[in-house]
Amino acid sequence: MTQPPWRRERREHFPGVPAWSLATSRLAPEEFGVSRLEDVTREWAWGGDGASGDGGADGDGAGRADGAGVRVCVLDTGVDAGHPRVGGLERSLVVADGEDLTVVDCDPVDPVGHGTACAGVIRSIAPAVSLTSVRVLTDGRSGSGAALLAGLRWAVEEGFDLVNLSLSTTRSQYLPALHELADRAYFRRCLLVASAHNMPVVSFPWTFSSVISVASHDEPDPMTYYYNPAPPAEFLARGVRVPVAWRRGREIRSTGNSFAAPHITGICALILSRHRWMTPFQLKSVLYLAASNVVASKGGAHVRA
Repeated sequence: MTQPPWRRERREHFPGVPAWSLATSRLAPEEFGVSRLEDVTREWAWGGDGASGDGGADGDGAGRADGAGVRVCVLDTGVDAGHPRVGGLERSLVVADGEDLTVVDCDPVDPVGHGTACAGVIRSIAPAVSLTSVRVLTDGRSGSGAALLAGLRWAVEEGFDLVNLSLSTTRSQYLPALHELADRAYFRRCLLVASAHNMPVVSFPWTFSSVISVASHDEPDPMTYYYNPAPPAEFLARGVRVPVAWRRGREIRSTGNSFAAPHITGICALILSRHRWMTPFQLKSVLYLAASNVVASKGGAHVRA
């Protein structure tokens, strides 16, 4: 497979056309063999909600997709790679203290449990996904905005397919830089899945249109999710009394939008493992079309999409 266009160096400017344009009379646009979005169902999107199996790229295999070939970065409190619900990490890193705020390798531990919980949810839905942890939070509730920016910038530049952000900031001074990073991720085909704040306050980055924003519903099925026609939270996933991995190998039940977001991240990983050249715009469209409350009109009768 050739390198996808979102990973290539930017083309030089063509004389005689405005910036960001292409002189198509001299250089034809390349064909882009991406999956069509006709008759999108859960079966088409990731093989349905049955047992995981080799779903095959572009939906040409049998069984449900399992997330194979998809790289996910979890920005959080760290992840305990040894927890049975996590099943190992590709890499574990931390934003190091200091003026440079460099991202460096570290032991795969989580002093709090929050990041381990999120990683375990993703693994439960997409068992073959590749998980990387970047610790940007310290005590599970706080961390510097600068550390968040440094960790997110690293994840975008490393080319992850998905970044799970079960966190947000209310500090408006970080809004411009976060917005720029979210847009950069979108155009580099690195999709950010961000949880809504648990309180009715304005925070970021979940309110950005370039991310997938997630709040909770209170049903027990991990594969049930809904499109929310009244954003800014675009999707609702399981987030109430969720069984999650926790520190010291424990499992607990916990509630919060933090645990709804990784359900959507896992489902996105299933879709991408089956449709590997799907763009962020298309992926969000498929999520919408496969949501449990979205119906399609066929011959006057409304049926589940």
